Amino acid sequence: MSSATLQINWQPKRMLTVAEAAHHCGRSLTRFKIECPVRPLQYSNGDLRWDVQDLDAWINSLKAGVEDHDSDAIIARLVK
Repeated sequence: MSSATLQINWQPKRMLTVAEAAHHCGRSLTRFKIECPVRPLQYSNGDLRWDVQDLDAWINSLKAGVEDHDSDAIIARLVK
């Protein structure tokens, strides 16, 4: 019997749309927009993208119990 080796190189996306970012965080789109303090990057054509590394850092801070309760940050999230 012959055998074969398959090598798959997969590079995950770093920058996500709002729907992808919400899915990555396990939140509905509505809850993500309300809860997530991570600011998106705006490309020159106006597209907004969320950095996976920033999203992961936010989630890690929630796990550590270090959530941002600064009043300006809360207001900024509500205005989005």
